[in-house]
Amino acid sequence: MDRFQAMQVFSRIVELGGFGKAADDLGLPRASVTLAIQQLEAHLGVQLLQRTTRQVRATLDGEAYYQRCRQLLDDVDELEGSLSVQRGRPRGTLRVDMPATFGCTWLLPRLPEFYRRYPELQLDIAFNDRQVHLQREGADCAIRAGNLVDLALAARPIVRMRQVTCASPGYLAEAGLPRRLEDLASHRAVNFPSSSGRFFGFEFEVGGQVRDLQLPGVLAVNSADAYVTACEAGFGLVQVPCYHVQRQLAAGTLVEVLPQHPVPAWPVFAVYPPHRQLSSRVRVFIDWVIEVLHGLAEAQPHLMIKA
Repeated sequence: MDRFQAMQVFSRIVELGGFGKAADDLGLPRASVTLAIQQLEAHLGVQLLQRTTRQVRATLDGEAYYQRCRQLLDDVDELEGSLSVQRGRPRGTLRVDMPATFGCTWLLPRLPEFYRRYPELQLDIAFNDRQVHLQREGADCAIRAGNLVDLALAARPIVRMRQVTCASPGYLAEAGLPRRLEDLASHRAVNFPSSSGRFFGFEFEVGGQVRDLQLPGVLAVNSADAYVTACEAGFGLVQVPCYHVQRQLAAGTLVEVLPQHPVPAWPVFAVYPPHRQLSSRVRVFIDWVIEVLHGLAEAQPHLMIKA
């Protein structure tokens, strides 16, 4: 048994929650993954994993072993990465998670520059409009928008996205144009679920304070693009980053409401597990994202502000 590979296999099973997912992620036959864990448990003389028909989770001994494995694997990864950085060539695969519309608008079109700078790095990007658990999803880092949910993660603030409250002309013709916050009592929203399972509220700046309001709705969606489309279709009010609706506002398919009450800017962070050392792959990617977004903030301050 290759003990180093067995540690890698074990760590991926814990992080991804299954033998099959770990095998697919590592490019190994599932039988080899099962055998590696059997041999590792026999070698250590303890049960590392609890297996049920629905899930796999670490035992208490397994959780303690995982923490040490993760530390050792990160140290090896950092050592190899530091040598490649010294040669100017960080290499390997970096798994990243980011909001779909945000990533496709601001970062994906600029990735050719990243690859020209780091040709031996490979990116595996998952686009999600929910805040995923980094370790369970197998991500090395993520770009997160909105308030942070997992405070155990290390976070670097990058920019703040300006936001706007808007609705469709058809909806406003039916429900009336709200002129004061009190008018929202008779209005509805397109609902968007947060990581807590509740729907996001509406936030307004009033006299230097942030006022939070929860509006009822008849439709909930979990996609940023669907959120805007549902608003255009007349399902209610939304609060959304300005960049996402600038085309609709210019075309008149959406209308800004309550402009006298600005919406707090939407914070954007780079987050990653708080390991003792940040891997070179993660470091160069986050530095590049900050460089790109800060440049965009300088060029388009009406859409985003440096954090």
